[in-house]
Amino acid sequence: MHESEEQSTQTAGEARPVRHEHKVLSFVRRSGKLDARLQRAWDTYAGTYLLPLNAAEGSLDVRDDWRLTSGWIRDTWGNDHPLVIEIGTGQGENIVAAAAQHPETNYLALEVYDPGVAHTMLRAGKRQLGNLRIAQINAPELFAKADAATVSEVWTFFPDPWPKMKHHKRRIVQPALAEAIHRALVPGGMWRIATDIEDYALHVHEVMDGRTDFRNTGGLTVSLPTGHVGKGNADLAQDMPHADFTESSRFEGRVLTNFEKKGLDAGRVIHDFAYQTV
Repeated sequence: MHESEEQSTQTAGEARPVRHEHKVLSFVRRSGKLDARLQRAWDTYAGTYLLPLNAAEGSLDVRDDWRLTSGWIRDTWGNDHPLVIEIGTGQGENIVAAAAQHPETNYLALEVYDPGVAHTMLRAGKRQLGNLRIAQINAPELFAKADAATVSEVWTFFPDPWPKMKHHKRRIVQPALAEAIHRALVPGGMWRIATDIEDYALHVHEVMDGRTDFRNTGGLTVSLPTGHVGKGNADLAQDMPHADFTESSRFEGRVLTNFEKKGLDAGRVIHDFAYQTV
């Protein structure tokens, strides 16, 4: 089970219809109440960590009057430190650990699920972190309103794999997002991606390796099938033609979460990517 799927299963309830049907979203919002502990965390820390960027209550769109600018970063964090944005922070293990270890860097967590936001607040609040903020915003909407050269790095660790063939278009790594992230990144900035799904690794290569605005900085050679498979027939990939692809060694700045441990224990290979702006 993918991290976001695991999280959404914990938030019981039926999936809500997508409000903007012309948009292809990389997630499905689910209803469900926070437990008492997470509600207390939300009530205690939302004023400190959760940014008021939403166009309306319950909306994941960004306000019309907002842009991600150097001035906004300075006003929000009170400094001109580099900004790292993580897309889909889950329960916040990675970004909170990074923020605690690197107070000289600003961190922005993007997460759409209430329990994930609350867990991240709770972790950050316990450490009294001042260099972390959270936005409950759809990531493509945010990057569409980012000024050029405002972000140092973007992280997308274990995104929802959308394993069914008909859902591959919902995967967050897409050419349009890559273009928006490239514009937002500083010269030489990095987009770091990780997945434990072989088919998603092929998807990342197809989207990113042919681009002229990013350079694959990896040094590992990995063999992958050259065709896609869907949920339930992943074993078919073993008999497909394979080719060599370039990937990266494990990003040292990513903590080993329980989710990643489960993937390793299940025998899945972790695929790391580091794409640098050209």
